[in-house]
Amino acid sequence: MFDRDHWKEIFSSLKKNKWRTFFTAFGVFWGIFMLIVMVGSGAGLRNGVSAGLGDFATNSMFVWTQRTTKAYKGFNEGRHFLFDNEDTKALKNNFPQIKYLAPRLQGGSGNGNDNVVNGLKSGSFNMYGDAPVWNKIDPAIITKGRFLNNIDVDKKRKVVVIGDYVRKVMFDKDEEAIGKYLRIQGVYFQVVGIFKPVASNINFGGDKEKSVFMPYTTMQQVYNYGNSVHWYAITGVDGVPIANIENDIIEYLAKRHSVDPTDKEAFGFFNLGAEFKKISGLFTGINFLIWIVGIGTLLAGVIGISNIMLVIIKERTQEIGIQRAIGATPLKIISQIISESIILTTSAGYIGLLLGVGVIELVNKALVAQGTGGGGGENIFKNPEVDFNIALAALGILIISGVFAGLIPAIKAVKIKPIDALRAE
Repeated sequence: MFDRDHWKEIFSSLKKNKWRTFFTAFGVFWGIFMLIVMVGSGAGLRNGVSAGLGDFATNSMFVWTQRTTKAYKGFNEGRHFLFDNEDTKALKNNFPQIKYLAPRLQGGSGNGNDNVVNGLKSGSFNMYGDAPVWNKIDPAIITKGRFLNNIDVDKKRKVVVIGDYVRKVMFDKDEEAIGKYLRIQGVYFQVVGIFKPVASNINFGGDKEKSVFMPYTTMQQVYNYGNSVHWYAITGVDGVPIANIENDIIEYLAKRHSVDPTDKEAFGFFNLGAEFKKISGLFTGINFLIWIVGIGTLLAGVIGISNIMLVIIKERTQEIGIQRAIGATPLKIISQIISESIILTTSAGYIGLLLGVGVIELVNKALVAQGTGGGGGENIFKNPEVDFNIALAALGILIISGVFAGLIPAIKAVKIKPIDALRAE
C-alpha cells in the first residue's frame, strides 16, 4: 500500500488525461460541496427558529374563556365567563402533572391613548398582571433590578417590571429608572425591574418590550377586576407532554363553570408543545431531504468516476496484461485501481468539503456583520454551521464511495487474461 512505485503509477495514470480527470472529479466535488452547504443552511434555519423560541417552556399550553355556544344547566348560550383565583387553587391541587401554572390578566393598552405617564413623558403600552412563575415559562433577561416575587403578589404591591423599550420612552437616556414611579392609568407604580425578552418569536398580546408587568393580585384590586383571571399559561412536569393533560384540564374547568362538556367554542387554547413537536418534525424532514439530495448528487459523481475508471481500464488493457504476465497478483491490480479511485474521489471531495465549510463561514460572518446572524436580532436564519461529526461522516462517505467506485472496474481488470490483454490494440 505504501510502495513508492505504486503511487507513482497512480499519479501518472491520473495525469495522462488531466481534463478527463478534472471533470470526473468535479461531480464528486460538487456533490460534497452541495451537501455541506445544505447541511449548514439547514442548521442556520434551525438555529434561527430556536433562537426565536429562546428559553420559552415549549411543553406548555395556554387556555382562556370565550362565549358559550350551548345552553347548559339553566344558563343560556352566549354566556361570557372568566376564570378566577379559586380555579388557580383548584388546578394546583388537582393536577400534579402541572409544573408551572401562571394566571395572567391583560389590561388595556390605552386604545390609542397614552396609559403610562412620567412627568411630561407618556406612552401607550401593554399591561399585564402576572405571577412570578411567568418568568419561568417565558424567561426574560433582567437587565436591572428584579422580576416580580411572591411577596409582591401576597401583599398586592404597586410595583412594575418594564420592558427596555418602555424605559427608553419614559426615562431620559442616563436617568435611573429603578425606584422611580410611573402613573399607569391614574395609579402610581414603582419600577423594580427592567427586562429584555428572549423568545422574540412568541408573543401573547403584543410586543413584550413594549409591556409593563405588575402582580396580578394588584391589578385585580387596583383596576376592579375582582378575583378574575383572563387566561392561564400551564407547563407540564418533565416527561409528561402537555397534550396528555390538555383535555383533562379543559374538561375540569368546564365542569367548574357549568359549561356543556361538548361545547368546543367555550374555551380558547393553544398547545405550544404540539406546535413545537411539529416544528421539530419539520426540521427532521428537512435534514432527511438534505441528506437524500446531497448523497444522491454525490452518488451521481461517484458513478461518473466508476464509468471513467472502466474507460481507463479499457485503455490500459495491455499495461494490465503485462503486469499480470510478469507476476502481478490480482490483489495488486485491484489495490491499484481502487487506490486511484479513492484518491480521485477523496481529493475532489475534500476540496468540496473545505469550500463548503468556507462558504458557510463567510455567510455566518456576513450575517453577524449585519447584526442578524450572531447572538442578537430576530432573523429566522442564524449561525449557519457544520457539525464536526457531520464533516467526519462526509469524509467517511467519500472514502467508502471511492472504494465502491473502483471496485467494479478493479474486478473487471483482474478478469483480463494476460494473453488476451497483450493482443489488445
